Amino acid sequence: MAKLKNILYEIKLIAISGSRELEITGIAFDSRKVKPGDLFVAIKGLTTDGHAHLDQAVSLGAVALLVEQVPLNPPQHVAIIQTDDCAKSLGIIAGNFYNHPSRKLKLIGITGTNGKTTTVTLLHALFTQLGYQVGMLSTVENRIGQKIVATKYTTPDVVAINQLLAEMISEGCQYAFMEVSSHALVQERVNGLTFSGGVFTNISHDHLDYHLSFDEYIKAKKILFDLLGKEAFALVNADDKRGAIMLQNTKASKYRYSLKGISEFKAKILNNTFQGLELEINGHHVWFKLIGAFNAYNLLTAFSIANILGEDEHEVLIQLSQLTGARGRFEYILNDSKVMAIVDYAHTPDALDNVLSTIDGLRTRNEQLITVIGCGGNRDKEKRPKMASIAARYSDKVILTSDNPRFESPEAILDDMMLGISASVKKKVMRITDRKEAIRVACNLAKSADVILVAGKGHEDYQEIEGSRTHFDDKEVLTEMLNGR
Repeated sequence: MAKLKNILYEIKLIAISGSRELEITGIAFDSRKVKPGDLFVAIKGLTTDGHAHLDQAVSLGAVALLVEQVPLNPPQHVAIIQTDDCAKSLGIIAGNFYNHPSRKLKLIGITGTNGKTTTVTLLHALFTQLGYQVGMLSTVENRIGQKIVATKYTTPDVVAINQLLAEMISEGCQYAFMEVSSHALVQERVNGLTFSGGVFTNISHDHLDYHLSFDEYIKAKKILFDLLGKEAFALVNADDKRGAIMLQNTKASKYRYSLKGISEFKAKILNNTFQGLELEINGHHVWFKLIGAFNAYNLLTAFSIANILGEDEHEVLIQLSQLTGARGRFEYILNDSKVMAIVDYAHTPDALDNVLSTIDGLRTRNEQLITVIGCGGNRDKEKRPKMASIAARYSDKVILTSDNPRFESPEAILDDMMLGISASVKKKVMRITDRKEAIRVACNLAKSADVILVAGKGHEDYQEIEGSRTHFDDKEVLTEMLNGR
């Protein structure tokens, strides 16, 4: 609870009517979720405008409204505050309401197309092992210490973020590691937060249905680094040429990591097997449980962040060597017949190429690689043929199937994917729309020592069809099918 005048601090006000002494019990920007005593913020979204739902907000108990346009017939006994940008103001208000929790711990934001989830998961586990109380906001789950809080989006809304951070403070957290999506940056879902560090992993083809161009996608990622203050640090992957763009004009201290180029933090892959990775990191030879070159980057990112934050690098490497990755990221099952099944979230061409090239590099060529892959509906269509083409390039057999078709026809999505399948490889490609059936066929085709990759959904435990979510977990289905052979 806070007085209205206090949560309006630093908001650009055009006009205000009503008492500034009102006690505000919460903040809402979805009129359906307003509770008595709330301040309702009218956000202009992609599909709806909060200004059209002011009456509903008041009927549910809102005592104050933040608007860009004052209604012609303003409701009585409700404070009305006019500003020029409600979306930008929301983050400032949320920070004020929850007493600026992001200033009371070290909040590290990680952005990039791939590697965010694994990196924040590694950091949460690492800093916990180092003796800290740690928070995490990720695609898979949010954590306050060891308490798990369910998550629906890569980056929650700014009110939810502040609420989670405030809970972390109350639980004694000293650090919070957070995935920051490009959508969240453009939609100002991190506005008003104070980041102690910003990290860029990489960028590749993704979300162009939303950002419309690759340049706009890059600009979206850069917003995080433009938000950083001079007390913060900016760490980027020097092996991605866009890393240099992220560092342009940032006020933060600049650092780089790489496997290939010149940087403050360096790693070299010495051994890469299905059993793990041997890396040389800043002169130390260490064996890690994670697999693949992409995880070499994730491990190096976590090491670099810990180093910048002042942790002993020897102890950091010891702890990192004991950790496993995030759920649904190169997570594997091995059955009695020695069939290895891998579940991975790879849902972009670059991520799929990384996973398949890793498997390809570890193969003996005495086994089959069978890939089950789909593409989501109502999302970027350009990547569909690319995903299918990549799967066919590396795999002995490919089964194209549904991912989350949402409101699109699953068959139409598969038609788009088939455009990436050349005549020379068509014979090894199958179309099975039902995902469970596709996984069952893959398991039946697999012989001893073969490898099955089921890609695209990873940690997700649902399938979204025509607006309805039904339970579906790739790992569960794979385990059932492999053990039932």
